[in-house]
Parts: sequence; C-alpha cells; structure tokens
Amino acid sequence: MVMRRTTRGGVAAAAALCAVAALPGTATADPGDLPAYRTADDTEPRKGTASSADGPRLAKGGTYSDEIGPSEKKYYSVELDAKSTPWLSAVAQPKPGSKVAFAEGLTLTLEATDGTECASNDVDFGADGAARPLAVNVARVTEPDGDCQEPGVYNLSVERAAESTSDPSKWPLELRFMQEPGLKNVTSTSPPEEGDLPTGAPDLPTGEARDIKGGTGFNDAAGMDAGVWKDRLRPGETRWYRVPVDWGQQLVMSAEFGTTQTTDDTAYAGDGVRVDLYSPARGHIGGEGAMYSADEPEQVPAAAHPVTYLSRYSYGDAAANASVAGWYYVSVHAHAEVGKFAKGAVPVTLRTTLKGKPKAAPAYDGDATEAGFGVTGDDKEQAEKGQTAAQADEGDNLKLVAYAGIGAGTVLIAGLAVWTLTARRRAAAAGGAPGAPVPGAGTGPQGPGGGWGQQPPQGWG
Repeated sequence: MVMRRTTRGGVAAAAALCAVAALPGTATADPGDLPAYRTADDTEPRKGTASSADGPRLAKGGTYSDEIGPSEKKYYSVELDAKSTPWLSAVAQPKPGSKVAFAEGLTLTLEATDGTECASNDVDFGADGAARPLAVNVARVTEPDGDCQEPGVYNLSVERAAESTSDPSKWPLELRFMQEPGLKNVTSTSPPEEGDLPTGAPDLPTGEARDIKGGTGFNDAAGMDAGVWKDRLRPGETRWYRVPVDWGQQLVMSAEFGTTQTTDDTAYAGDGVRVDLYSPARGHIGGEGAMYSADEPEQVPAAAHPVTYLSRYSYGDAAANASVAGWYYVSVHAHAEVGKFAKGAVPVTLRTTLKGKPKAAPAYDGDATEAGFGVTGDDKEQAEKGQTAAQADEGDNLKLVAYAGIGAGTVLIAGLAVWTLTARRRAAAAGGAPGAPVPGAGTGPQGPGGGWGQQPPQGWG
C-alpha cells in the first residue's frame, strides 16, 4: 500500500492513507522484465500427489521441481535412516510483482506413515503485495527418546495458504533433500543458552563499497565476505547473496537502502524494503521490513545466532536453523509498490561481518562438508571474489583446461627434444657429411610433409 506523509502545513487530507486500486489477481505494479527465480541445474521434476499413499520419492542429495496451486496440498515420500539428520526444504516462486496477501505462504510437514508429526514449519509474505521467493524447511533431529527416530519411509507434505483476492496462478516449487551425517556419539540434546540478538548493527565495516550483483535465489546467489558491498534493486525485485559462516561464527550485517529520484516526495511504502536470512539448509532464520520513501534512506539490521550444533534442539527457528556451518543466504527485497513513486532502482549497501573465530566441527560420522555443511578455503575465495557457484565452477574448469594445456605442451617439448637429439646422434653415426640425408627425415609424428614432424636442418648442433 502506497501512503502519503503529512505536509509541513499539517493538512489533514494529505494524511489519509491512499490504497492503490487493483483488481483481484492482477499485479500491484508492473514487474517489467524482472528475472524469475533460477532453479538448480540438476533439478529433476517430481509431481506431488493429493494422497500420502502414493507420494513420489525424493532421494537424499536431490533437488526437485513441481508447482502448487492456491489452497493445494501435495505429498512426497522420503526414506530416512536412524542416525543422520535430514533437512528438507521447499521454495515457492511467485511471479515478481504478482498480487499476494499478508498471510499467504507455505506449510511444510514431515510425518511418519502412522500419522505421527515429526516436524512442521510455515512461512508467509508478512505484507500484502510482497511477492518474492519464500523458503521453509523441516528437520528430523537425532534424539534418543524422540519421535520419528526409526529408519524407514516418511511422508513430506507441502501446503499453500491462499486468499481469494490474490493471483490464482500456480507457484513453481523447488524441493531439496540435504542429509547431514550423524555424530559418532550423541552426548547431549540440551540447547545452549542463547543471549538476545543485537537490535542494531554494531562494529560493521566502513570501507569503500565493492560492486556486487545479487542472484535470483539460492542457486545463483552471489558470494559475499566480510566487507561493504553495493547493489541496486528494481521495485518488485529480490536479490540474493551468500556468506560462508563457520562453526562458532555469527553473521551480523545491515542493509542500507539509499535514496532515488521520486515523482512524489510525500509518498512512501509501509513495507517498502526487506531483509531475510536463511541457513545452509534453506531454513528461515529471520527477516525484517521497513518503510521506504525515495527521498529518505532506510537501514535494516539483521543477525543470525552463532553457529552451534546443539542449537538445533532450541525451540525457536532463529537459533535452530543456525546449527550448521556452510553458506548462509541473505535476500533483500524492494516492494513492487515502490515503483509507484520511485523513478529508478533503489541503491542498497550491504555491510557484513563475522563475529567470532572459527571452531572445530563436531565429531561427525561422515563428511559433513561434502554434504553442504561446512566451510572450505574455496568457499572463502568465492566469497572474497563475489562469485556465484556457477562462476566458481567455470573458473575451476578454465584452470583444468589451462593445466591440461600446460601439461600437454611440456610433454610435447620434451618429446621434441628427445627426438631431435636422437636424430642428431644418428646423423653423426652415419658420418655427418654435409648434405648427407638424415634418417627418418619427413616422417615425424605428423607423418610425411611439413609441420613440427619434419627433421631440423643439418648444421643444428
């Protein structure tokens, strides 16, 4: 909803809220050519069913695509062991700029085949018209006396809450099944004492900002390390970034939304800008929105709990989702209504820091980093360079090609040297008379003719 501030003269009429009229199912602002959420390259299609009796199987380590309509509920199935911790997530992808309501969103539930609920979580937009990717996850944590600890098949359901006045289009879904190795020994299931998170953003970097271009979602989020970064958001757009956070570290940051030209210096959007944090398992840690008017800057602080394994036993999602190391995700969003009065893109400055020194990982009975729950030297390098996962893979491929080329060139040069030396020795053995033919001339590795397969002229050496 676009609103207008009172004038300095205090005219009462100017203080009235001005709702933007929109027909049911239409966009609240023209999304233009805003990019859609980019799904993972290895995504496989899966069609969820209306009954739990025949939900298609999701395999560990897999990423899957589907779609879900208003008020629809879909079932899938997963096979779990007794020791690992499965992290299951769903990402809804409404069209940027489409009409959505405050309480619309997703509910994700994991349950046993006898109906026992293992875990359930939900997420909503939190503001009318704030169409953006929504992510929610559930986990079956290891508890010796807890429910759902037995190995076997479990049901996973995704349900979409909807309003009759919203866009009735189906939302694309991305489902992911990550499996964290179990510990060699479970010695405690008591959560640590967590202090209150800071309400501000203390001790943030103040250096010169580097340019960065955020992605459309989890799969193409741009790497970001501690420092100052700057980007631009069009109204209705959401951009994504990722930060490697190790065990014992805490992500603390702020997003500063700058001014831009405006057609109405009294207009503002009550939920004009927003910041959200997500875990490596795509769990929603927290988010905050703020009013935005194009002629005044706005700052939104954000912080995650320190990464601690035992936090998964906490009751609150903010702490429980900060229980694994790896890539943490930041999304920033500009409400589509901002386009009603802002003439250009909204500049955003991201100040990011990591509090605390990295600690040793828990004693896993398996490779947690390979499963996506850890930080490597390559991860830190990608963050420092502002790279997406695809850009990092492309760089690795180019290095392989370069190394292969250097290796092949080295072998080639060595082969030529040996071949030349052998030819000279043969020529010397034959008497080395001027004009005498060199044995094997014209029949080098490329065969008769020219190229580097020909013998060098007599007189070399």
